[in-house]
Amino acid sequence: MLSAIRLMMLSVLIETHNDEEGLARTLATLIGGAVEGVVREVVVCDTGSTDQTHRIAEHAGCQYVTSGVAAGIRQAKGDWLLFLEPGARLVEGWIDPVVAHTARQAMAARFSRARGSRPPFLARVFSANRALADGLVISKRQAASLSRNAGSAEALARGLATKKLDAEIWVAPPRQQHRSPR
Repeated sequence: MLSAIRLMMLSVLIETHNDEEGLARTLATLIGGAVEGVVREVVVCDTGSTDQTHRIAEHAGCQYVTSGVAAGIRQAKGDWLLFLEPGARLVEGWIDPVVAHTARQAMAARFSRARGSRPPFLARVFSANRALADGLVISKRQAASLSRNAGSAEALARGLATKKLDAEIWVAPPRQQHRSPR
């Protein structure tokens, strides 16, 4: 599997808006992937943060773009992209399932929720489903095509048919919705 790991390079994209704390948590879970040579780069696609999100990205060695997720996709060097919400945390052991998936699939995939991260039944029924809550592993080609009609990473992931990875994620807590005036 180590030779496969060296061949596959993944670009991680994280769309942010005043998410300095969540971004730091998410980046910490990617260190193992960087050490193994799987995570090639992290691109932070910021949507107008006024906090220290840019400093967190800069100190972690991330690329930082302010012109949206489509620009982040174009800038990404990997053939496969991993979209994560700020605050989401990948559970140890995520690398091999992602590498195996990208080696044999063209279809996008999502992580399984860690047991403690699964909401109760009624909360699942009555809450809005976030398309990126379970992360998204997708080919750069497919993401670039979808981004033409999507203004955000969330819109890109919505309604997308995916496989379930044999790897877990701790879902980011729900964020406050940032709405522009009408």
